[in-house]
Amino acid sequence: MMKVKEVADLVGISVRTLHHYDEIGLLTPEKTTESGYRLYSDENIETLQQILFFKELDFPLKKIKEIINRPSFDRQDALQLHRKMLLEKRQRIDNMITTIDKTIRHAKGEIQMSNKEKFEGFDFSHNPYEQEARERWGDEAVEKSNANRSKLSEAQQKEINENMNDIYRKLAELRNTSPDSAEAQAGIKEWYDFLIQQTGHAYSLDAFRALGQMYVDDERFTKNIDQFGDGLATFMRDAMTVYADNNTK
Repeated sequence: MMKVKEVADLVGISVRTLHHYDEIGLLTPEKTTESGYRLYSDENIETLQQILFFKELDFPLKKIKEIINRPSFDRQDALQLHRKMLLEKRQRIDNMITTIDKTIRHAKGEIQMSNKEKFEGFDFSHNPYEQEARERWGDEAVEKSNANRSKLSEAQQKEINENMNDIYRKLAELRNTSPDSAEAQAGIKEWYDFLIQQTGHAYSLDAFRALGQMYVDDERFTKNIDQFGDGLATFMRDAMTVYADNNTK
């Protein structure tokens, strides 16, 4: 067991911060002595590390508490996600540094920069990490899907992935047609039915419409989907919107 001052010195944060985490129920010490001393276990220390990883990625404390207290939260999964997110953050910082270096040279008259180049590396979108964490741990449908897939064999999971990719390929062949055509709507219905089957959840049409919008708003979704054909994400968004509108009573 470690006392609060020892934990604060180890981590490099203030005692007051640890007191605050305790007060809001984010990090409760393993034990509090009769004299009021907070004592932290090794498990508490691991949780604190997890909290600080989330903070490094600009998560608010309220959201961190919500995520780590979910029954579906998996620490190993979270660490892998943190690693991925931090690599992405490093890439954006590297891009920003490159833009700064080019701007300095531009100011000295050594090079010319286009207006587009002057803003490379900036990202004013909503926290993409929080969105991904919400999708991973905060959505009931996703949790059910993960639970269902964990029960499948490797061969069964491979078959599901192949079926999903087949649907993407079919839709990619239709991406230059009208999203409200009979063929496009038949293809997008197959996608809707697939999602319901895999989540074990009655996927609402509003959620389906919002998911389609996310395919365009989140560049990571766009990049993954457009691997099957340029413009596929936008086509799917439009076709999903039409499908939701046509089937909403």
